[in-house]
Amino acid sequence: MRGGTSPRPGGTDRDQLAPRLIVGNVASVSEAKPTALLFPGQGCQDEGMRELVERERPDLLDRAREETGDDPFERAADSTRFTQPAVFCASVAGWERLGRPDAAYVAGHSLGEFAALVAAGSLSAEDGLRLVALRGRLMDEAAGDDDGGMLALLGRHAGAAEWIAERNGLTIANDNAPTEVVLSGSGPGLDGAAADARDEGLRSVRLSVAGAFHSPAMAAAEPELRAALAEVELRPPEITAVSGLIARPFDDIRRGLLEGLTRPVRWRETLLALHGLGARRFVEAGPGRVLAKLVPRTLGNVEVAHA
Repeated sequence: MRGGTSPRPGGTDRDQLAPRLIVGNVASVSEAKPTALLFPGQGCQDEGMRELVERERPDLLDRAREETGDDPFERAADSTRFTQPAVFCASVAGWERLGRPDAAYVAGHSLGEFAALVAAGSLSAEDGLRLVALRGRLMDEAAGDDDGGMLALLGRHAGAAEWIAERNGLTIANDNAPTEVVLSGSGPGLDGAAADARDEGLRSVRLSVAGAFHSPAMAAAEPELRAALAEVELRPPEITAVSGLIARPFDDIRRGLLEGLTRPVRWRETLLALHGLGARRFVEAGPGRVLAKLVPRTLGNVEVAHA
């Protein structure tokens, strides 16, 4: 892959953007515009992941079994220790299916940052899979048997998410769009937040995850992942890789991947940053269409495509 398109300035205020949007598959939209490849996180998994990997990157199937001790695709619904490697492999395979397209930028949502760094030439797929399998296991162990989880607040929250989180002892885990913020924390705290959200006219949806991800509850996973990251070869990205942790290009990849365990995903700001750098075409490379659906909720005057 090459990073031939140079960044160029662009607006970041959605109110200044024309509400023109083109949505389709990769073949149906223009290839002339500066492109950002997007890689999804947990929650995008679908039934076609194994077939996609078998077709595009069969070598990762055996490696995934070795790293997890089982077939992660068959057990993707059982635990994050299987979901994360399955999604990672499918995301890399999706990028391969696209033909490793030229792009100016990459970004990943949470787990998706590992596949994004593979596409940027910074991380090998083999090392990425090893790290992701470890990450999934450590997060599963950190969640343990507690009642922690995550709750999505949907609607024009207008700052309500912050006080709802604070009042209920929760953490903002994902700022996904102007109309979607995800909270993380204890079960009773999530119940209280759901009641407060209802009073504010917001919808809430409890996410199907087994822990309070992107919160201090994951701190126990940090030491072992830190040690593994220290042993992995990381090369400078060949194209601009934007971190969802800081909503700007990575300045320290190891630290970013590590701190992503306990800090929020600033996805809305990441999309704005990509647009500000010059991206006008956003292509989701992994399974599902979660990110492709989030783009137009933050940006206008862009093209959105999926693999």
